[in-house]
Amino acid sequence: MESLAAEVLGSGGPFRQTLSGFAERAEQQALAAAIEHSIEEDGCLIAEAGTGTGKTFAYLVPALLSGRKVIVSTGTKALQDQLFHRDFPRVREVLRLKTRGALLKGRANYLCLYRLQQAISDGRLRSRELVHDLTSVRSWSVKTRDGDINACAEVKEDSTIWPMVTSTSDNCLGQECPFYGECFVVKARRAAMEADLVVVNHHLLFADMAIKEEGFGEVLPGAQVFVLDEAHQLAEAATLFFGYTVSMRSLSELARDSIKESGVASGALGVLKAPADALEQALKLARLAVDPLPDRGALHLLLEEEDMISACETVLTSLAALHEALASQAEQSPGLGACHERAGLAIERLQELLAASEEGMIFWFEKSRVGFSLSATPLDIAEPMARFRARIRSTWIFTSATLAVGEDFGHFQRQLGLSDAATLKLDSPFDYPTQALLYVPRGLPDPADSSYTDRVIDAAIEAIDANRGGTFFLFTSHRALKRAHERLKNAGSYRLYVQGELPKRLLLEQFQADGHGVLLGAASFWEGVDVPGHALSLVIIDKLPFAAPDDPILEARLEALRKQGLNPFMQAQVPKAVLTLKQGVGRLIRTVEDRGALMLCDPRLYTKPYGRVFLDSLPKMRVTRQLDDLKDFFGEVR
Repeated sequence: MESLAAEVLGSGGPFRQTLSGFAERAEQQALAAAIEHSIEEDGCLIAEAGTGTGKTFAYLVPALLSGRKVIVSTGTKALQDQLFHRDFPRVREVLRLKTRGALLKGRANYLCLYRLQQAISDGRLRSRELVHDLTSVRSWSVKTRDGDINACAEVKEDSTIWPMVTSTSDNCLGQECPFYGECFVVKARRAAMEADLVVVNHHLLFADMAIKEEGFGEVLPGAQVFVLDEAHQLAEAATLFFGYTVSMRSLSELARDSIKESGVASGALGVLKAPADALEQALKLARLAVDPLPDRGALHLLLEEEDMISACETVLTSLAALHEALASQAEQSPGLGACHERAGLAIERLQELLAASEEGMIFWFEKSRVGFSLSATPLDIAEPMARFRARIRSTWIFTSATLAVGEDFGHFQRQLGLSDAATLKLDSPFDYPTQALLYVPRGLPDPADSSYTDRVIDAAIEAIDANRGGTFFLFTSHRALKRAHERLKNAGSYRLYVQGELPKRLLLEQFQADGHGVLLGAASFWEGVDVPGHALSLVIIDKLPFAAPDDPILEARLEALRKQGLNPFMQAQVPKAVLTLKQGVGRLIRTVEDRGALMLCDPRLYTKPYGRVFLDSLPKMRVTRQLDDLKDFFGEVR
C-alpha cells in the first residue's frame, strides 16, 4: 500500500524541494509509512529507529496529515522546546498546513503571580543574591507573555528563588486564587485544549495519567494520537507518577506556607506559629536520625532503627497538631484552606508509608543533602499503563533509537504492558562499517578487581593520546569519574571538561569549541548529548552499565521475577544495561560526515556468555582488540 507520508518525505516530495540540506532516507520513509498505517488503524506501534533516521519528521508528517488531535511527548524540556519552536513550524510550513500547536509544561515551569506577590510582601530573603533574583523576576513578570521561567535569562536555572515564585499541585489555590484570570498555567492549558498538536514531556504526561487513575480530573486534553519519543525513558518516568512520596522538604514548605498565609488572616499567626515551628524542629531531628543510614534503601531498613521510628512518630504528631490548628483557620483565606488540605493528605500518605503494607508496592527511602523522602513505587507499571490505554483508545506510537535488545522488544513490551503492539526495527542510515571502529582492549582485569579503574584509565590515556583529545570518557559511577579526573588532569596537553564543574550546556559548548578536549561524564552524558563533527571522534565507556544491585526498586523487581521462576539477570538486568549502553554508543556518530572510534573497556564482552547480547545489539562496525589498529584508524581519519 502506498504511503502519502513516505511520498512527502521522498525524492520528489516537498521536503526535498524546499528544505535546504534535506536528504531523503529510506529508513525515515519506512518509519513514516508505519506510523501512518498505525494512525489509520488506531493501532499501537513500537519503533526503534537508529541515530540519523530523522524520527521527528517521520512522526510529525503522518501525525499532521492525519488531521487528528495529537499529543507528542518527549524525554526532556529541552527536546520539547526544540520540537515546538524548530521542528513543528518547519513541517507545518513545508506541508502548507494551518495546524495549531501548543507547548505545555508542568506547573513548576510557569511563574505563579500569587506566590510572586507573597515573596515580595514577605521581605525576609536570606541573601543579597536572592533579593537580586527576586527583583529580576519581578521586572520580567510584567514583560512575559507565557510565564515560562526558562525565558527569564537574568536568573539562573537553579536559583532558589524559583520554588518561591512557582506553584505545585499542593500549594496551588485553583479558582480561589486572586490571580486566576491571569494565571499562566491556566492560559497554557486553555491553549492546549484548543490546539491540534500539543507538545508535552513524559513527566507531565504521566502526572496526568496518575491523576486520571485517581479520578480527580485531567491536566492534558484528550487526544486521538499519542506519539511518545525517547520512549526508552518511559518506564522510569511512569514509576515516579504511579506511586507517591512524602519528603521532608514538602513538609517544611507546608510549615512555612502556613506562616506566610497567616499574615493575611486576623489572629492566625498566634494559632499557627507554635505547631509550625514544632514541625520544623521535628524534621530537623528526623534528618539527624537518618544520618547513619545509606543514601538510599528499602524502607524496612529505616523502620528497624528505634531512633528513626521515634523521629517519624514525632513528625507525624507535629503534623497532626498543625493540621488541627489549620482546621480552625481554614475558613479565613483560600491559602489557609489549601494548607489544611495539604496537611491532611500528608498525614494519610505518611501513615501509609510507615505502615508499608500496601500490596504490589515497593517502599523505600532516599537521603538528600538537607532532608530525606519516603516513597511507595508500584512493583509493576504494566497494569496501570494498560488500563490507561484501554480507556483512552487512541493510536499509540512509541519510538526511540534504543528499545530493542538485539532484535527483541520483549523487555520494553513487558515493562509497559504492550504485548499487543506491532514492532519495527530500523537500522541507522549511517555507514558504521566505514565511519566507525569498535576497540575492546586486551589484558584488562575483571571489573570486580580493585585495580580495574586504574587499568582502564591507563588504556584510555593511550587511546586519547592516539586521537589527540576529542574524547567523551563515560563512566558508570561518580567514584570512577573522580579517580579519572585525578589521574588525567596532569596526563596530557588536552583540556579536561568535567561533569559538575559547569552547567551541562556550557560545558558542552566549550568542549565543542575546543576541538581537542576530553569530557568526563556520568549518567546524564550518556544520552541526549549531541556533538557532531571532529570535536568528538572517540567515545570511551569504562564498563557495562549494569544498575547498582542495592537499588531498592530494582531489588524488589528482581525478587518478583525470581518468585515467578524467571532469571532476573537475563530478564531485567542485561536488557536494561544493553539499552543504556546503546544510548552511550549513540553519542559517537551524529552525521553522515562523522568518523570515530568506540572503546569499550569491559572484558566481560568476551569472557561472559551474555557479552554476545551486548555486541549483537550495537551498530555493525569493524571490531579490533589491537591498539595499533586504533592508531591506524585515527591516522586515516586525520
